[in-house]
Amino acid sequence: MSETAARTDWTAVVSAAHAALRDVTAAVPADGWGLPTPCAGWTVTHVLQHAAGDQLAFASALTGGPGPEDDPFTPSGRLGGTPDALLRPALDAAAAAWARVPADAGEVASPIPPHAFPRPVVAAMCALDAAVHAWDIAVATGQASPLTPGVAEPLREIAPSFVEPLRQYGAYAPALEPAAGEDAAEGLLRFLGRDPRWTPGA
Repeated sequence: MSETAARTDWTAVVSAAHAALRDVTAAVPADGWGLPTPCAGWTVTHVLQHAAGDQLAFASALTGGPGPEDDPFTPSGRLGGTPDALLRPALDAAAAAWARVPADAGEVASPIPPHAFPRPVVAAMCALDAAVHAWDIAVATGQASPLTPGVAEPLREIAPSFVEPLRQYGAYAPALEPAAGEDAAEGLLRFLGRDPRWTPGA
């Protein structure tokens, strides 16, 4: 892990990623839930269900509390209630879980194999999941990218430490070739196998 990653306030990064996911979800138009996303075969609803489930999984790993009722990797694509009713409890649970993890904790539990990593890595995993799925929802529904430099830069810095080993599990798509002049957000997206210029009609 780099010195920069070790110095990063990962609690703040997680909070910013959660805010991004919350804000783009609140701005999805009523007719936007069935729109396609950069996640092949998944609609906006699928992505929201997956993202909410992942945050519950992180909360469960950190606290031993209940995790998602359904498998986040096989979302139904059908909302049983309001989007806020699905997302808010998941984000609240994850935030409360991170509030209980000391800043100087060593290895902490993760829902991702091998299920224990240094605290900054697990926090980055949690933030990355929320932030990138916020981007998925945003671009699918015509919103501006929520990947601010404050979120994208630290995530791009630390992502190689855990993304590469986890590609074997199918957790991340193969990386796309870097592009000249790309910023941290574009570089992060390409590293995760996403085209920063993706559009619904692409």
